[in-house]
Amino acid sequence: WDNADFSRGVGTTFYQEFLTLNTAKPPFVRDVEAKVRQYLRSSYSAAWTLKITWEKAPAYAARTDTRRTITYQAVLTTDGFRSYVLMLYQEGGMQWDYTRLAATNVLIGYT
Repeated sequence: WDNADFSRGVGTTFYQEFLTLNTAKPPFVRDVEAKVRQYLRSSYSAAWTLKITWEKAPAYAARTDTRRTITYQAVLTTDGFRSYVLMLYQEGGMQWDYTRLAATNVLIGYT
């Protein structure tokens, strides 16, 4: 596990909130619902979803290498009773050069 470093002006972070209780659901929310249903094998209808995107994020410390970046997302969603998080990574996986990081036992995920 390692940290992203935006201090050199490379990369950006943004978010989008989807309030879907009693409203039409955009394709992104329908896709999130389908993933929850598929992976957890349960019925699910999102009332609220938050998509956070880290785009072209360089590894900490960015002063050593800002060329290898990664884009990833965290998607938080709830139906008001159950809540889930999806961690989505760009195709091709982690692009950071793990040999230049402080720790070499790098994992993708969350705890």
